[in-house]
Amino acid sequence: MPSNSTPKRILLVTGLSGAGKSTVLRTLEDSGWEVVDNLPLSLLEHLLSTPLSEAVSKAGRPLAIGVDSRTRDFDASRIVQQVENLGSGSVFPVETLYLDCAGSELLRRYSETRRRHPLASDRPATDGIAAERELMEPLKRLADYLIDTTDSDPNLLQQQIRQRFGTAGASPNLQIMSFGFARGLPRNADNVFDMRFLKNPHWQDELRPLTGLDPAIGDYIASDESYAEAVARIEELILLLLPRYFHEGKSYISIAFGCTGGRHRSVHIAERVAARLREAGFSPTVEHRDLGSFPRDEIEAAQRAEVED
Repeated sequence: MPSNSTPKRILLVTGLSGAGKSTVLRTLEDSGWEVVDNLPLSLLEHLLSTPLSEAVSKAGRPLAIGVDSRTRDFDASRIVQQVENLGSGSVFPVETLYLDCAGSELLRRYSETRRRHPLASDRPATDGIAAERELMEPLKRLADYLIDTTDSDPNLLQQQIRQRFGTAGASPNLQIMSFGFARGLPRNADNVFDMRFLKNPHWQDELRPLTGLDPAIGDYIASDESYAEAVARIEELILLLLPRYFHEGKSYISIAFGCTGGRHRSVHIAERVAARLREAGFSPTVEHRDLGSFPRDEIEAAQRAEVED
Protein backbone atom coordinates (compact mmCIF):
# COMPACT_ATOMS: atom_id res chain seq x y z
CA MET A 1 0.00 0.00 0.00
CA PRO A 2 1.26 3.55 -0.69
CA SER A 3 2.67 5.37 2.32
CA ASN A 4 1.46 8.76 3.49
CA SER A 5 4.52 10.29 1.82
CA THR A 6 3.62 8.95 -1.63
CA PRO A 7 2.23 11.60 -4.00
CA LYS A 8 -1.34 10.95 -5.03
CA ARG A 9 -0.42 11.27 -8.69
CA ILE A 10 2.81 10.73 -10.63
CA LEU A 11 2.96 11.84 -14.27
CA LEU A 12 5.82 10.96 -16.63
CA VAL A 13 6.01 13.70 -19.29
CA THR A 14 7.83 12.67 -22.46
CA GLY A 15 7.69 12.94 -26.23
CA LEU A 16 9.52 14.43 -29.20
CA SER A 17 12.04 17.22 -28.71
CA GLY A 18 10.39 20.50 -29.67
CA ALA A 19 6.87 19.18 -29.10
CA GLY A 20 6.29 21.27 -25.97
CA LYS A 21 7.62 19.36 -22.94
CA SER A 22 9.10 22.47 -21.32
CA THR A 23 5.80 24.32 -21.72
CA VAL A 24 3.94 21.40 -20.15
CA LEU A 25 6.28 21.16 -17.18
CA ARG A 26 6.13 24.91 -16.52
CA THR A 27 2.34 24.81 -16.65
CA LEU A 28 2.17 21.87 -14.27
CA GLU A 29 4.53 23.60 -11.86
CA ASP A 30 2.39 26.74 -11.96
CA SER A 31 -0.62 24.51 -11.22
CA GLY A 32 0.94 23.18 -8.01
CA TRP A 33 2.77 20.09 -9.25
CA GLU A 34 6.27 19.20 -8.10
CA VAL A 35 8.38 19.02 -11.28
CA VAL A 36 11.67 17.23 -11.98
CA ASP A 37 13.13 17.38 -15.50
CA ASN A 38 15.71 15.18 -17.26
CA LEU A 39 16.48 13.09 -14.21
CA PRO A 40 19.05 10.33 -14.93
CA LEU A 41 17.28 7.01 -15.08
CA SER A 42 19.48 5.58 -12.36
CA LEU A 43 17.92 8.14 -9.99
CA LEU A 44 14.31 7.71 -11.06
CA GLU A 45 13.44 4.88 -8.67
CA HIS A 46 15.38 6.61 -5.89
CA LEU A 47 13.32 9.79 -6.33
CA LEU A 48 10.04 7.93 -6.25
CA SER A 49 11.04 6.04 -3.11
CA THR A 50 12.22 9.17 -1.25
CA PRO A 51 9.72 10.42 1.37
CA LEU A 52 8.33 13.81 0.54
CA SER A 53 8.22 16.64 3.07
CA GLU A 54 5.40 16.54 5.61
CA ALA A 55 3.75 19.61 4.11
CA VAL A 56 3.82 18.12 0.61
CA SER A 57 2.54 14.78 1.89
CA LYS A 58 -0.45 16.33 3.60
CA ALA A 59 -1.31 18.30 0.50
CA GLY A 60 -1.00 15.23 -1.70
CA ARG A 61 1.05 17.29 -4.15
CA PRO A 62 1.29 15.52 -7.52
CA LEU A 63 4.68 14.83 -9.10
CA ALA A 64 5.64 15.35 -12.77
CA ILE A 65 8.86 13.87 -14.16
CA GLY A 66 10.20 15.05 -17.52
CA VAL A 67 12.08 12.49 -19.61
CA ASP A 68 13.20 12.66 -23.24
CA SER A 69 16.05 11.60 -25.52
CA ARG A 70 18.40 14.11 -23.81
CA THR A 71 18.05 12.31 -20.47
CA ARG A 72 21.28 10.68 -19.32
CA ASP A 73 21.32 6.91 -20.00
CA PHE A 74 18.10 7.27 -22.02
CA ASP A 75 16.55 3.95 -23.00
CA ALA A 76 12.84 4.01 -23.88
CA SER A 77 12.32 0.29 -23.33
CA ARG A 78 14.01 0.49 -19.94
CA ILE A 79 11.78 3.39 -18.93
CA VAL A 80 8.72 1.41 -19.96
CA GLN A 81 9.89 -1.47 -17.78
CA GLN A 82 10.52 0.87 -14.83
CA VAL A 83 7.08 2.44 -15.12
CA GLU A 84 5.42 -0.97 -15.31
CA ASN A 85 7.40 -2.19 -12.30
CA LEU A 86 6.60 0.91 -10.26
CA GLY A 87 2.94 0.69 -11.18
CA SER A 88 2.50 -3.01 -10.40
CA GLY A 89 0.34 -3.47 -7.36
CA SER A 90 -0.51 0.25 -7.45
CA VAL A 91 2.55 1.05 -5.32
CA PHE A 92 3.17 4.04 -7.57
CA PRO A 93 0.22 5.21 -9.73
CA VAL A 94 2.43 6.26 -12.63
CA GLU A 95 0.72 7.84 -15.66
CA THR A 96 2.41 8.82 -18.91
CA LEU A 97 1.82 11.88 -21.10
CA TYR A 98 3.35 11.76 -24.59
CA LEU A 99 3.74 14.90 -26.71
CA ASP A 100 3.69 14.28 -30.45
CA CYS A 101 4.09 16.66 -33.39
CA ALA A 102 4.27 16.47 -37.17
CA GLY A 103 7.79 16.41 -38.58
CA SER A 104 7.20 19.45 -40.81
CA GLU A 105 6.13 21.54 -37.82
CA LEU A 106 9.08 20.37 -35.71
CA LEU A 107 11.40 21.31 -38.57
CA ARG A 108 9.79 24.77 -38.74
CA ARG A 109 10.26 25.26 -34.99
CA TYR A 110 13.92 24.27 -35.10
CA SER A 111 14.51 26.51 -38.11
CA GLU A 112 12.74 29.43 -36.44
CA THR A 113 14.72 29.15 -33.19
CA ARG A 114 17.99 28.18 -34.95
CA ARG A 115 18.46 25.36 -32.44
CA ARG A 116 20.15 22.07 -33.28
CA HIS A 117 18.23 18.87 -32.80
CA PRO A 118 19.72 16.89 -29.86
CA LEU A 119 20.12 13.79 -32.03
CA ALA A 120 21.54 15.61 -35.06
CA SER A 121 24.14 18.07 -33.85
CA ASP A 122 26.14 17.74 -37.09
CA ARG A 123 23.35 16.70 -39.46
CA PRO A 124 20.06 18.17 -40.78
CA ALA A 125 17.28 18.39 -38.17
CA THR A 126 15.16 16.06 -40.32
CA ASP A 127 17.57 13.21 -39.56
CA GLY A 128 17.31 13.82 -35.82
CA ILE A 129 13.52 14.05 -35.92
CA ALA A 130 13.23 10.73 -37.74
CA ALA A 131 15.71 9.00 -35.45
CA GLU A 132 14.03 10.30 -32.31
CA ARG A 133 10.54 9.32 -33.49
CA GLU A 134 11.74 5.72 -33.84
CA LEU A 135 13.62 5.87 -30.53
CA MET A 136 10.57 7.14 -28.62
CA GLU A 137 8.05 4.66 -30.07
CA PRO A 138 7.95 2.39 -26.96
CA LEU A 139 7.01 5.38 -24.79
CA LYS A 140 4.36 6.49 -27.26
CA ARG A 141 2.77 3.05 -27.08
CA LEU A 142 2.89 3.21 -23.27
CA ALA A 143 1.22 6.63 -23.03
CA ASP A 144 -2.01 7.08 -21.11
CA TYR A 145 -2.42 10.53 -22.66
CA LEU A 146 -1.27 11.67 -26.09
CA ILE A 147 -1.36 15.32 -27.16
CA ASP A 148 -0.47 16.31 -30.71
CA THR A 149 0.90 19.87 -30.60
CA THR A 150 1.22 20.38 -34.36
CA ASP A 151 -1.53 23.01 -34.43
CA SER A 152 -1.07 24.25 -30.85
CA ASP A 153 0.68 27.44 -29.85
CA PRO A 154 2.08 27.61 -26.28
CA ASN A 155 -1.06 29.32 -24.94
CA LEU A 156 -3.36 26.63 -26.29
CA LEU A 157 -1.09 23.87 -24.99
CA GLN A 158 -1.06 25.49 -21.55
CA GLN A 159 -4.85 25.60 -21.60
CA GLN A 160 -5.04 21.91 -22.52
CA ILE A 161 -2.68 20.96 -19.70
CA ARG A 162 -4.57 23.00 -17.11
CA GLN A 163 -7.80 21.40 -18.26
CA ARG A 164 -6.53 17.83 -18.30
CA PHE A 165 -4.28 17.88 -15.26
CA GLY A 166 -5.92 20.34 -12.90
CA THR A 167 -6.12 19.85 -9.16
CA ALA A 168 -7.62 16.67 -7.77
CA GLY A 169 -11.36 16.79 -7.42
CA ALA A 170 -11.83 19.32 -10.21
CA SER A 171 -14.86 18.89 -12.41
CA PRO A 172 -14.30 17.16 -15.77
CA ASN A 173 -13.61 19.64 -18.55
CA LEU A 174 -15.91 19.69 -21.55
CA GLN A 175 -15.05 21.63 -24.70
CA ILE A 176 -17.33 22.23 -27.68
CA MET A 177 -15.61 23.33 -30.88
CA SER A 178 -16.62 24.41 -34.37
CA PHE A 179 -14.23 24.10 -37.30
CA GLY A 180 -14.01 24.02 -41.08
CA PHE A 181 -13.08 20.78 -42.85
CA ALA A 182 -11.34 22.87 -45.52
CA ARG A 183 -8.78 23.88 -42.87
CA GLY A 184 -8.23 20.43 -41.43
CA LEU A 185 -9.62 18.28 -38.65
CA PRO A 186 -8.93 19.33 -35.05
CA ARG A 187 -6.22 16.94 -33.90
CA ASN A 188 -7.32 16.40 -30.32
CA ALA A 189 -11.10 16.07 -30.72
CA ASP A 190 -12.67 13.03 -29.06
CA ASN A 191 -15.86 13.16 -31.17
CA VAL A 192 -16.38 14.83 -34.55
CA PHE A 193 -19.79 15.52 -36.13
CA ASP A 194 -20.02 16.50 -39.79
CA MET A 195 -22.76 19.12 -40.32
CA ARG A 196 -22.27 19.54 -44.07
CA PHE A 197 -25.58 17.74 -44.75
CA LEU A 198 -27.45 20.91 -43.71
CA LYS A 199 -28.36 23.80 -46.01
CA ASN A 200 -25.36 26.05 -46.60
CA PRO A 201 -25.94 29.78 -45.86
CA HIS A 202 -22.80 30.65 -47.81
CA TRP A 203 -24.77 30.58 -51.07
CA GLN A 204 -27.25 33.21 -49.88
CA ASP A 205 -25.79 36.61 -50.72
CA GLU A 206 -27.38 38.35 -47.75
CA LEU A 207 -26.22 35.63 -45.33
CA ARG A 208 -22.67 35.03 -46.57
CA PRO A 209 -21.04 37.86 -44.55
CA LEU A 210 -22.75 36.70 -41.33
CA THR A 211 -21.71 33.88 -39.02
CA GLY A 212 -23.41 31.15 -37.06
CA LEU A 213 -23.64 33.56 -34.12
CA ASP A 214 -26.20 35.64 -36.01
CA PRO A 215 -29.90 34.72 -35.55
CA ALA A 216 -30.55 34.94 -39.30
CA ILE A 217 -28.05 32.14 -39.90
CA GLY A 218 -29.66 30.00 -37.20
CA ASP A 219 -33.10 30.53 -38.71
CA TYR A 220 -31.88 29.58 -42.18
CA ILE A 221 -30.15 26.41 -41.01
CA ALA A 222 -33.11 25.41 -38.83
CA SER A 223 -35.37 25.58 -41.90
CA ASP A 224 -33.62 22.49 -43.28
CA GLU A 225 -36.04 19.57 -43.04
CA SER A 226 -33.32 17.37 -41.51
CA TYR A 227 -32.30 19.88 -38.87
CA ALA A 228 -34.66 19.27 -35.95
CA GLU A 229 -34.47 15.49 -35.80
CA ALA A 230 -30.76 15.19 -36.64
CA VAL A 231 -29.55 17.75 -34.11
CA ALA A 232 -31.89 16.41 -31.41
CA ARG A 233 -30.47 12.91 -31.89
CA ILE A 234 -26.90 14.23 -31.74
CA GLU A 235 -27.71 15.98 -28.46
CA GLU A 236 -29.27 12.81 -27.07
CA LEU A 237 -26.20 10.79 -28.02
CA ILE A 238 -23.83 13.27 -26.38
CA LEU A 239 -25.95 13.36 -23.20
CA LEU A 240 -25.84 9.56 -23.12
CA LEU A 241 -22.08 9.33 -23.60
CA LEU A 242 -20.77 12.10 -21.36
CA PRO A 243 -21.62 10.49 -18.00
CA ARG A 244 -20.06 7.26 -19.22
CA TYR A 245 -16.82 9.01 -20.23
CA PHE A 246 -16.62 10.74 -16.86
CA HIS A 247 -17.39 7.52 -15.01
CA GLU A 248 -14.45 5.88 -16.78
CA GLY A 249 -12.17 8.63 -15.49
CA LYS A 250 -11.85 10.68 -18.68
CA SER A 251 -11.36 14.20 -17.31
CA TYR A 252 -11.22 16.07 -20.63
CA ILE A 253 -13.76 15.71 -23.47
CA SER A 254 -13.61 17.63 -26.73
CA ILE A 255 -16.59 17.50 -29.12
CA ALA A 256 -16.15 19.13 -32.53
CA PHE A 257 -18.72 20.14 -35.13
CA GLY A 258 -17.51 20.75 -38.67
CA CYS A 259 -18.82 22.34 -41.83
CA THR A 260 -16.98 23.39 -44.97
CA GLY A 261 -15.57 26.75 -43.93
CA GLY A 262 -16.23 26.71 -40.19
CA ARG A 263 -18.20 29.97 -40.12
CA HIS A 264 -21.91 29.11 -40.39
CA ARG A 265 -23.40 25.67 -39.77
CA SER A 266 -20.79 24.32 -37.37
CA VAL A 267 -20.78 27.53 -35.33
CA HIS A 268 -24.56 27.55 -34.94
CA ILE A 269 -24.71 23.87 -33.99
CA ALA A 270 -21.85 24.21 -31.49
CA GLU A 271 -23.66 27.07 -29.76
CA ARG A 272 -26.97 25.19 -29.71
CA VAL A 273 -25.43 21.98 -28.32
CA ALA A 274 -23.48 23.92 -25.69
CA ALA A 275 -26.70 25.60 -24.56
CA ARG A 276 -28.44 22.22 -24.34
CA LEU A 277 -25.58 20.80 -22.27
CA ARG A 278 -25.74 23.75 -19.88
CA GLU A 279 -29.44 23.06 -19.40
CA ALA A 280 -28.47 19.49 -18.49
CA GLY A 281 -26.05 20.68 -15.81
CA PHE A 282 -22.74 20.57 -17.71
CA SER A 283 -20.35 23.52 -18.02
CA PRO A 284 -18.87 23.40 -21.52
CA THR A 285 -16.46 25.94 -22.95
CA VAL A 286 -16.94 26.87 -26.60
CA GLU A 287 -14.24 27.55 -29.18
CA HIS A 288 -14.89 28.58 -32.79
CA ARG A 289 -11.60 27.72 -34.45
CA ASP A 290 -12.24 29.15 -37.91
CA LEU A 291 -14.85 31.81 -37.18
CA GLY A 292 -12.46 34.60 -38.19
CA SER A 293 -11.56 33.06 -41.54
CA PHE A 294 -12.52 34.81 -44.76
CA PRO A 295 -15.42 33.23 -46.73
CA ARG A 296 -14.12 31.74 -49.98
CA ASP A 297 -16.39 30.72 -52.86
CA GLU A 298 -13.86 28.29 -54.34
CA ILE A 299 -13.75 26.21 -51.13
CA GLU A 300 -17.53 26.07 -50.83
CA ALA A 301 -17.90 25.36 -54.56
CA ALA A 302 -15.48 22.42 -54.33
CA GLN A 303 -17.55 20.94 -51.52
CA ARG A 304 -20.79 21.46 -53.47
CA ALA A 305 -19.27 19.69 -56.50
CA GLU A 306 -18.33 16.69 -54.36
CA VAL A 307 -21.89 16.44 -53.05
CA GLU A 308 -23.44 16.75 -56.48
CA ASP A 309 -21.13 14.08 -57.93
